[in-house]
Amino acid sequence: MSLAEAREEALRCRKLLRDGIDPIEERRAKRAARLKETISAMTFKACAETYIKSHAVAWKNPKHVKQWSSTLETYAFPVIGALPVDMVDTGLVMQVLDPIWREKTETASRLRGRMEAILDWATVRGHRKGENPARWKGHLEALLPAKAKVAKVTHHAALPYQEISSFMSELRKRDGTAARGLELLILTATRTSEALGATWDEFDLTNKVWIIPADRMKAKNEHRIPLSEDAMAVLDGLQAHRQGRFVLPGQGGKRPLSNMAFLQVLKRMGRGDLTAHGFRSTFRDWAAEQTSYPSEVAEMALAHTVSNKVEAAYRRGDMFEKRRRIMDDWARYCRVHPTEVLADNVIKL
Repeated sequence: MSLAEAREEALRCRKLLRDGIDPIEERRAKRAARLKETISAMTFKACAETYIKSHAVAWKNPKHVKQWSSTLETYAFPVIGALPVDMVDTGLVMQVLDPIWREKTETASRLRGRMEAILDWATVRGHRKGENPARWKGHLEALLPAKAKVAKVTHHAALPYQEISSFMSELRKRDGTAARGLELLILTATRTSEALGATWDEFDLTNKVWIIPADRMKAKNEHRIPLSEDAMAVLDGLQAHRQGRFVLPGQGGKRPLSNMAFLQVLKRMGRGDLTAHGFRSTFRDWAAEQTSYPSEVAEMALAHTVSNKVEAAYRRGDMFEKRRRIMDDWARYCRVHPTEVLADNVIKL
């Protein structure tokens, strides 16, 4: 300390004494406050881990927890993980996102949303103050190109509906739980996760209804599926070899089949160009182009969320009886030659 600095410090101490403050105690109090602030400061990584731990109980899919941890560990933690969360600013967020935004747009977009949620949590818990530097609206949208302009939308590969009967004929020649599961998925126009996770207590075989509970549906609404005679035949065959609670049990019967099971069936059939989810598009194209059913009946059969508010206002029920007819016609279309007349609601090709 120079002589001038010593005189300045001495003057400051005299002023404190004049105000009744002990300079030594004041210095100790400042040191204690700095120490307390350092100890209480949480790093971004600590906030992220706490956030995931507290929210994981509400995430039904264990894969969701792994995806959160994986993306943060791979891209965010190396840049901002060790920093106090209140130091994370727009520049640091951009250091995380900018390198992957154009080449891994979907991953980067999800990562941004996860960072935003963690920083919001940290603000509410008092670990940081101010605006969220990871928010998109009115902030990062000015720095990064919109996801839709960067990432190409890739649709699930689907079979043309004109080929479904020959495909089903080939599929029915194949043995195994996975083949029967894929057949059931096609006949009910369900998603892969809905078919694989099906349990016997969801089925009312007497009334030919499959009721998928809300917690297993994408839109979190219970979905009733009318079962055609063909779907019932598949279930009868599966029930004859029933193992435990799952309709499509994996090895040992305690867990369902792997989510790769249907893809393996398609590959063995020489149709690796298709996806199981794509058969929903096959069903939707058939309903639109080859039947006179209203579009909302097909949409309800697919358990799609209604985006049109006016249309949603008129949907009071789930059109179950109409959906029973369309699913019966779909099953018949999957079974017979496409030039045959199926029913009054199906247009002759």
